[in-house]
Amino acid sequence: MNNILTAIGEALIDFIPDKSGCAFGDVTAFAPKVGGAPANVCAAFARLGGKSRLLTQLGDDPFGHKIIHELEAVGVDTGCISLTDKANTALAFVSLAENGDRTFSFYRKPSADMLYDAESVKEEYFDGVFALHFCSVDIGNFPMKQAHKRAIEIMRQRGGIVSFDPNLRFNLWESREALQSAVREFIPMSDIVKLSEDELEFVTGAKDISMGAHNLFGQGVKLVLYTCGNKGAYAFTRNTHAYAPSYKVDAVDTTGAGDGFTGSFLWTLKYICSGREKLEEISTENLMECLEFANKFCAMSVQKKGAIASYPTADEMQIINF
Repeated sequence: MNNILTAIGEALIDFIPDKSGCAFGDVTAFAPKVGGAPANVCAAFARLGGKSRLLTQLGDDPFGHKIIHELEAVGVDTGCISLTDKANTALAFVSLAENGDRTFSFYRKPSADMLYDAESVKEEYFDGVFALHFCSVDIGNFPMKQAHKRAIEIMRQRGGIVSFDPNLRFNLWESREALQSAVREFIPMSDIVKLSEDELEFVTGAKDISMGAHNLFGQGVKLVLYTCGNKGAYAFTRNTHAYAPSYKVDAVDTTGAGDGFTGSFLWTLKYICSGREKLEEISTENLMECLEFANKFCAMSVQKKGAIASYPTADEMQIINF
């Protein structure tokens, strides 16, 4: 049975500030936490008891070894991660607003993940894999872009699901146009596209999610996820749609919340969908189930600092009620 989630892209160290609601210059200390969207998605999936693996490259440095150690500790398969002395592990310094929202300052010129190439992606990495997930941080004009294309090619040949969360980080790109072009290049290669409220128009050209989803379906996308923060989340296919409200909690740190949503949604999806061609057959009730579970996962996550460290296990999900 294909039940493994594979993600490709960056793994990095998020430096989380010791206080919220202030500028970088007023922060007196940062705590290092393992992050990076693809790594977070794998970790969320693994924390719930699923099998996941990450395809990336890290610097052969203390930060790279920390990432491997902590991903292994939560159950992520790190056997496909490469180490290099050609570049360092990526770093991101995070600033937190009073409501938990964050901004990032990245150190990666280049980082080790950017140098991961197509030849590093092996066919056997996709044995038993039901879905491949990726984001936009590592699809710029450097070797990792071709590694993404190779991974997607293998996944599509095997009939598996390709999931794309653009997860826009404008300050990593030379221009907004370059980022938009890269995202739109990869959309036709994707079966699932996840968008947040503030990404909809940039990615799809539409201000309304119904029109945006229609535009994505026209490019071959089969399932659109649309997250609206504390206003809930939606899922759309050509045949149906579903909505689930958010749980009301006091957010401490939203770092990795969107990745947690994706990882937990995919964890539920693997029980109800066997492959790409079945995505459009998912019932409204099953979509609702996936959304409700992912929203609860996020609600638990944002009440703690960091990304991976804040993700609940399946047992914790069952115990806690809101």
